Amino acid sequence: MTTAEAQATTGVRPKAAAGWTRHALGRVPVTLARSVAIFVPVFLVATFVTFALRSLSGLSPARIQLGEEATPEAVARVEAQWGLDRPFLVQYGDWLGGVLRGQLGTSWTNGADISTLIGLGLGVSLSVATFALVIGVVAGFVLGTVAALRRTTWVDRAITGFVTVISVMPAFVVGIVLVAVLAVGLRLFPSAGYVPAAQGLGPWLAHITLPAVALSFDVVADVARQLRTSLITAYQENYVTGVVVRGLSPRRIFFGHVLRNGLGPALATLGLKFPSLVGASVVTEWIFGLQGFGRFANDAAQAGDVPAVQGVLVVSIVLVVSFNLIVNLVLARVTPASQRGV
Repeated sequence: MTTAEAQATTGVRPKAAAGWTRHALGRVPVTLARSVAIFVPVFLVATFVTFALRSLSGLSPARIQLGEEATPEAVARVEAQWGLDRPFLVQYGDWLGGVLRGQLGTSWTNGADISTLIGLGLGVSLSVATFALVIGVVAGFVLGTVAALRRTTWVDRAITGFVTVISVMPAFVVGIVLVAVLAVGLRLFPSAGYVPAAQGLGPWLAHITLPAVALSFDVVADVARQLRTSLITAYQENYVTGVVVRGLSPRRIFFGHVLRNGLGPALATLGLKFPSLVGASVVTEWIFGLQGFGRFANDAAQAGDVPAVQGVLVVSIVLVVSFNLIVNLVLARVTPASQRGV
């Protein structure tokens, strides 16, 4: 290659890289607009169905406050105080307006503000779920990558067997074992309770580590298996064969082409993981003595507190949609090498 050709090639590569960057950034607003367009009707339909649960349930604040032996007149009086004697669509419109302002209503059982009650429990659950997601993503990424790079070897088989075992282990069983061994036996962590991060990062991490580890097993297994499959599939694509023929180093091939394509399906699996971690932690919160979002939802359902249950469902809908939006934006930013060319 002559000097002129080398300079021309050097000038083309930055232009190509800049073009790829503009293409990736240009996809972000499109993805955001598409996600918002989907979010609005989904949110309206979901909130309508959620609000309709009260009529379908047949529950009433009068039955909770006055008991089952209350007279029809007393029941009608209490329901009128709660505005339940108005037309259904009028009630829904007022409730939806409050939801859009962050006001989820008042509890039937104790008259407390539901937004405040959910906020207290949600802070605990979000702390545990976020830490569990970090543990699951990091451990799953390492295991899935090693298994893919050592495919068909004993390392691959060992990792595959390990993630298969932990994927079927219930979180409450793992939690009990962790408490018995690490908290009671070795006294490395507190066995129960919660300390806000504002009171110290160390105590906060100490109290959320065991429940986070217990919840992370399922995330570790899903991320590891999905990433292993995606990376192995990416290695078999034609564009990877092309860069191998061109003489790129294995490290550059992996990080520049294989990993960016393999990350897509693995990231997509996280779309529902984080909200499910927040909502599926009821038993784990009982084991570790945490007053979290899942425990609040369980208590509200058992008490027949319909406004509280509706508030829980609305927050769950927002968590699911918001986290999927974040995942979609990340996927739009990480442009696959197969779409960019090699």
